[in-house]
Amino acid sequence: MRLRTDPVRVTPFSIATTVRPMGDGSFTGELAADWTIGGKPHGGYLLALMTRTALSAVDPGGANGLDPLSVSADFLHTPELGPVLVRTSVAKAGRTVTVVQAELLQRGRTCVHAMITVGRLPDAVPAWSDLPDLPADPPARAIDVGATDAAKSFRMAKACQVMLDPEGAGFLSGHTGDPLRLRLWVRPRDSQPDPLFALVAGDISMPVTFNLGRLSWSPTVQLTALLRARPSAGWLRLQVDSRAVLGQWFDEDATVIDSSGKLVCQARQLALTSAG
Repeated sequence: MRLRTDPVRVTPFSIATTVRPMGDGSFTGELAADWTIGGKPHGGYLLALMTRTALSAVDPGGANGLDPLSVSADFLHTPELGPVLVRTSVAKAGRTVTVVQAELLQRGRTCVHAMITVGRLPDAVPAWSDLPDLPADPPARAIDVGATDAAKSFRMAKACQVMLDPEGAGFLSGHTGDPLRLRLWVRPRDSQPDPLFALVAGDISMPVTFNLGRLSWSPTVQLTALLRARPSAGWLRLQVDSRAVLGQWFDEDATVIDSSGKLVCQARQLALTSAG
């Protein structure tokens, strides 16, 4: 990937995920061009916008301090840039959790269907954890994806800073023998990470199947993310793995850790890739 020196001018994350209530459990939003891959809205960005909508539906203005706990989404059709409608309904209202059903529609067609569980994220120190050993900051050899030619299609890497560890990323040099494991660091350019941005981080990696030489677009079919803690300021570090690639189908697991070493998000998706 060749380095670029273009100035970075992007729509801030808080603006790109803004929604406006219509008074009937529906909200309108605008999908921003800066939060795209290959010209299509990024899946994690769509989840963040829908989750912000769910929170606005059950906790207007954040009066109750609710957080997202889990998001499970089916990607039915790829939306285009521009206006969208998000319809919400409460499937369960409880003391510990509230479950919100959300649909993102465009031109009358449902593009993403999600079930979003909200409650309060814990502040407790974990009684046990088993996390990847990743440095808090990107290593000196890490590649700033937004400063390479890849940013032409991976526009997300200009909207937020994405650093890729070249060790194990054999696709960078056309090598196809590396395991399907990538290590990245990401942070917003205009703010500090929050639980909604952690959803973006859980889907920020280029497909691990790049290490098989499958460099085509790999659409997500289903993604489930668990939010585990509020991120501390600084880099979010993540390790992305696959357990199996079977024909066109592959899985991808992302473990997202904040700068203090807390687990903040676990994301698992089922996606499609070009057949080998």
